[in-house]
Amino acid sequence: MQNKLFLFMQNHFDGIVLRPSLFYSSTYGLRFEISIPGVDHLNKRNLKQMKDRTTCLFDHVFKDSDDILLITDVHTMKHDRFLENRPTKVYQKYIRRKDTRYKLFYELFHFEEEDENMVTHRFILPCQKHDIRYQQLLMAISYQDFPHPTQLLKGSQHAGIDIYFVNVTRKMIFHLYDDRGCDIIASDKEDLRSLYKECNDWILDYDRVQIDHMMNNH
Repeated sequence: MQNKLFLFMQNHFDGIVLRPSLFYSSTYGLRFEISIPGVDHLNKRNLKQMKDRTTCLFDHVFKDSDDILLITDVHTMKHDRFLENRPTKVYQKYIRRKDTRYKLFYELFHFEEEDENMVTHRFILPCQKHDIRYQQLLMAISYQDFPHPTQLLKGSQHAGIDIYFVNVTRKMIFHLYDDRGCDIIASDKEDLRSLYKECNDWILDYDRVQIDHMMNNH
């Protein structure tokens, strides 16, 4: 499965490494603002905006029949036994069917650019949209930096997590990196066109000039 992912990235994304920040490493990408800047995380208006925007963007990228790879990277110190005692609950909690979870693939590896004492536990699950409780999972990702019952890595101060939704069918990748923003990249710029037009007001202002240039440059 890891080889399948490697070939997918080679063939459709110029061989970039699946890691943050996807927007800056990809040729074609959009970056959206998710939460309201300067507003308390638990503010009801803020929570509604986070839910509305993440759900809307996800529904744009993924159709019911698309083949998806749900990828979870857990970054820990090399000798941290965190996952042995508290395995990530992403798949147990947010995948609907047990028989789908049986397809889960695991690999341990190290990003060359990172501290040699750090390792990444990568979990890959082939699935489809209807298999995922995606609204709940997206909100859990948004809560990751805050004390909340849905925290994905509750109990470990030394671990980090990244969750990627890879649309194998449409050659697009969705990465909600935290409550602040979401990267969506595509192999073909035109696959981003409808998102760029319909959700233009949500584009992160910091990156707007770069995004406008990319989308309008022929």
